[in-house]
Amino acid sequence: MTTPLPAGPRLMLVLLCLDALVLGVLELFFLPLRVGPLDVVPLPLTVLVGAVTTPWLVLTAGKLVRPGLSWVPLLVWVVTVLGVGLFGPGGDLVLVQDWRALLLLGASALPAALVLGGGLGRAAAGKAMTRG
Repeated sequence: MTTPLPAGPRLMLVLLCLDALVLGVLELFFLPLRVGPLDVVPLPLTVLVGAVTTPWLVLTAGKLVRPGLSWVPLLVWVVTVLGVGLFGPGGDLVLVQDWRALLLLGASALPAALVLGGGLGRAAAGKAMTRG
């Protein structure tokens, strides 16, 4: 049986989810960024931002809130990227239909999922050690 979250960790979880929401929107909107004299070279810098920040949000939620709730910022990020990307503002398709969209999803969600699995595994191992 789980106990309810105190006000401090609850506020931290809300802030981490708000960060995930803002980061998801910004990463998505700047994904089609191009550089060069004729703007022909795609430069998906937001993929790097997502690859660093999304696992960090999951790790921080596991440390500061509770390991069992570290999936919440990842879920908020994925729902934001897919929701805004597919049903964007004014019905626009913001999720770029090329390799950059897959790169953003893969480079952000996969490392975050690995961090989530590692954190949940450590939490389960810690519980098993305290019981036995």
